[in-house]
Amino acid sequence: MSVSTPQRVGLIVPSSNTTIETEIPAMLSRAGLERPPTFHSSRAVLHNVDAESLERMVADSDRCARELSDAHVDVLVYACLVALMASGKRAHERVEEHLARVAAENGSPAPVLSSAGALVRTLQGLGAERIAIMTPYMPALTDLVGAYLADYGFEIAGAVSLSVPNNRDVAALDPHGLLGHARTLDLDGVDVLVASACVQMPSLAVLDDLEGELDLPVISAATATTAELLDVLHLPRAIPGAGGLLMTGESGTANAA
Repeated sequence: MSVSTPQRVGLIVPSSNTTIETEIPAMLSRAGLERPPTFHSSRAVLHNVDAESLERMVADSDRCARELSDAHVDVLVYACLVALMASGKRAHERVEEHLARVAAENGSPAPVLSSAGALVRTLQGLGAERIAIMTPYMPALTDLVGAYLADYGFEIAGAVSLSVPNNRDVAALDPHGLLGHARTLDLDGVDVLVASACVQMPSLAVLDDLEGELDLPVISAATATTAELLDVLHLPRAIPGAGGLLMTGESGTANAA
């Protein structure tokens, strides 16, 4: 009698990232699943968050996808938002399709989603028009993220840049500091606050507090990614302590490549 294995999630992450591999499993651990998914990572080198380093990381993603498809993962997640947004307009659409082909050509087809694509699609699903964002990036990269989102029709009503150039240092930021940063934004007429437009900047611990204080939907790149991941795996969005996005109880199929 064969024993079914848990679903496998393959993560493509920058070499210096640590947060995404803790926040997403932490969220899934709250779902009360009998057989929670297992997580498997492949790393692409990234130290400083600048255009040249991000370009090198994206170029290494084919290798990562092949490595993860060797493990026959059920879904691939490209978990670096700004690397794709720095690659040109609507880059996540091209990269998701390309990595799906790479996995299929390696004999293990799997849907592919990205944190960049998940954020765009989540904002669209929420019907957002005016949004505000908080990032750990230098102002020029925050502007780039804003322009990327604006290309999909979102109005960027406000932005916070924490100006942390070293990616490893981003993970050390205190998520509770986001409460004070949010208070500096004029959120009048804003539909959604993106509390962390970066999967490396911790925010999970304060999403419920932010929603309670601000009285508007608050998401992060990590919760948007998790929402799509749950949909792809046909699991309900029923995760407490991660904002309203993950407490809908809904289950479906995300628009992944």
